[in-house]
Amino acid sequence: MDLWVFIKEYFIDSIVYKEGYNVVNTLTWAIILVIAVFLFYRFLEKRFEIDSRFILANLPYIILGSSARVVEDAGFIQPPISYIFMSPFIFFLIFFLAFPTLLISKKFVGDRYYVPYSIVGLSFALATLFLLFFNLDVSNPLVLPYGIMGAFIVAISFYFLPLETKNLLSASVMFAHMLDAFETFLGVNYHGYVEIHVLPGFLIEKFGAVALPIVKFGVIGSILYIIDSSKEKQTLKNFIKFVLLVLGLAPALRDGLRITFGV
Repeated sequence: MDLWVFIKEYFIDSIVYKEGYNVVNTLTWAIILVIAVFLFYRFLEKRFEIDSRFILANLPYIILGSSARVVEDAGFIQPPISYIFMSPFIFFLIFFLAFPTLLISKKFVGDRYYVPYSIVGLSFALATLFLLFFNLDVSNPLVLPYGIMGAFIVAISFYFLPLETKNLLSASVMFAHMLDAFETFLGVNYHGYVEIHVLPGFLIEKFGAVALPIVKFGVIGSILYIIDSSKEKQTLKNFIKFVLLVLGLAPALRDGLRITFGV
């Protein structure tokens, strides 16, 4: 197999024909993610406090990324432009909006950067949601509420576990990943959707979609416990949790919105 055939089979076709993820591109994107996260943290730690304000200010951009992804799912945009609205390129697209906005906000308003920064993200997110809700029919209105309710119950239960390391940020990360798990469960079991990621797809194939919330709770709970029990700087802990929050909430909202509109 020559290089072009390899790239086409494992990278290009998965995007062009929406074949989903495979082992090769999953590992490749994971390595790129780790490198990017490391470099981004090294840049941020000298300029920003990674605290609740920073994380809350980024939530609109997560919502924007998820809703923009559904814009592509619904067919509002066509190839080749639509490709940049698909994973993993959608992460870069949102980054290239959010990062300059973050730096400009910091330059002009200093420590209150989170106000204009979040307003810009919220404006784009609301505009995208407006586009979806006014152009698509709501086919499954209870999918997101059911998922949110289930994730909230699990996250609250996790928060009140007798652990010395419990905190609201960790509970929020658990909420995000349980929402992802529940939306996937509802989509696969009741609405005819298929899991496109490698490991979740394997779990669902072997044990059914119900295994996903159970396994995710164990894995994410263990990761959070390790993070909170470590002696690393609080800034690093918060940043890792922020990355975990994005990785859970972004696909959760995308799946929930997609199933809501039946696209």
